[in-house]
Amino acid sequence: MSNRAAVRYAKAVLQQANEADLANVVFGDMQSVHATITGSKELRAVLKSPVVKSSDKKEALLKIFSAQSDQTKSLIKVLVDNKRIETLDAVAESYIALYNDSKGVKVAKVTTAVPLSEELKKKVLAKVKELTGSDSVTLENSIDASIIGGFILRVGDLQYNASIANQLGNLKREFSKSL
Repeated sequence: MSNRAAVRYAKAVLQQANEADLANVVFGDMQSVHATITGSKELRAVLKSPVVKSSDKKEALLKIFSAQSDQTKSLIKVLVDNKRIETLDAVAESYIALYNDSKGVKVAKVTTAVPLSEELKKKVLAKVKELTGSDSVTLENSIDASIIGGFILRVGDLQYNASIANQLGNLKREFSKSL
């Protein structure tokens, strides 16, 4: 979801936060911002709406994120002033990715048909650590019932698709070739 403008804003915020020795605090803020926006369809609609005045968007966001750091509030103000507030979620996502990258943390995204159990999470983390050679790995689990079963694992540019839907698709292609 990140676009070039969002990445540029995220880099600027990360640089500013590093200079103020608050990168970790802003990281927590960005996780909160991302979770809040992702979890609220109404908030996403308000941010994208051309009908809602920028001043109202700024006021609402500053109230919603009143517990966040001054850097985060400053980012909100800059995005509103530059008419880029609809990119707030993308900026937060980009910041999280840049922060993790700067700390050497790999993010493994696992898509499953049902939520992962704790035991399975440990096995997946161990496999990702083995594949990447990185000791710091975080796991993000998303649920997609359309994959029927199995999992899809993404780490950076690598993807491993062990879903039932993928295996059924492969079988269908094989049968189509032999006809």
